[in-house]
Amino acid sequence: MSSLLTSPVVDLDTGAVIARPAVIDAAGYLRPDPLPVVLELPMRIVLGGAGALAPLHEALRRSGRHPREAIVLLTGPCGPADRPVLNVTLNGLRNLGYLLGFADVGAESVPLDIIADASPYLLALAPEPIGGLPGDRRPAAVARSVVALARGLGAHALVSGVEREAQLAAVRGWEVRLACGPLLSPGPDGKVRVPLPPTEEPSDTVQLGPRVQEFLLPAVTLPAGAKAEEVVAAFGQEPSITSVILVDEYQRPKGSLDRSRFLLSFAARYGHALHGAKPAQRLADPPRTVPKTTPAVAAMRAAGQDPGRVYDDLVVTDELNRCLGIVRVSDLIRHVAWAG
Repeated sequence: MSSLLTSPVVDLDTGAVIARPAVIDAAGYLRPDPLPVVLELPMRIVLGGAGALAPLHEALRRSGRHPREAIVLLTGPCGPADRPVLNVTLNGLRNLGYLLGFADVGAESVPLDIIADASPYLLALAPEPIGGLPGDRRPAAVARSVVALARGLGAHALVSGVEREAQLAAVRGWEVRLACGPLLSPGPDGKVRVPLPPTEEPSDTVQLGPRVQEFLLPAVTLPAGAKAEEVVAAFGQEPSITSVILVDEYQRPKGSLDRSRFLLSFAARYGHALHGAKPAQRLADPPRTVPKTTPAVAAMRAAGQDPGRVYDDLVVTDELNRCLGIVRVSDLIRHVAWAG
């Protein structure tokens, strides 16, 4: 899946980059990046048990990254006999905070029931079916089936290998939000430009009553004790970052920093001198958390309770109140408006 390793993951609704391929240097460090990273992990390593995963954990630790900032995509075949080991290993990775997914879905020999049992965060469609779009119906049928599977599991579908605008139009027709490929690679200025979709009537296939986990995006997190200047650096490296979530050692959200309000504090006279070396928590708002099973309409109501923070990102949490990611209120509004 070479396209995934050479281009960022883009949210087609907003044009924002939400994750980048992991780049590990010769010393075993991840290249610094404020956004979550995507790592491909061969299935044979996962089936090797906890000990075989030590280099993965060490690479993140040495780079100062938390597992919650990594999307691990499993590559390669897996048979029914491997299911017990796979389940144990994936549960261990999930408990550590990794976001898990499967790569090359639709081409590799991972049975669909095994994928379903793994409760993945992401299903990355194999790039081969995209090559025949938009004219060949057979690969399109494979692609649509993977998208339907992801939607049924409450996971994100990622379409890789997008090279032409006609392919992108077909992907949008399946209501896929995440894509990557040569067409979505950064230009000479480092920015990603997503071709706009044609104006058309909303699709009548939008599902009603989705949970917020269907709109989940990786969060940019920093330790609760981070300095304000660290948050400035995170916002400065990527304009698509709308919030930074401060978390404790267990990844529980302790503060939320909205991009506009936070940077406005620094735009004022002596702003950096007043805030730069001090804890960012001083400028943070209480995180607006919603459980991952919250319906979209209920989440919108929660967002509207504070008129001054209506469009602040919502922090999605799991059963242990750990940060799973963020949901942008604009995404919820767009979906509810279309569904209506």
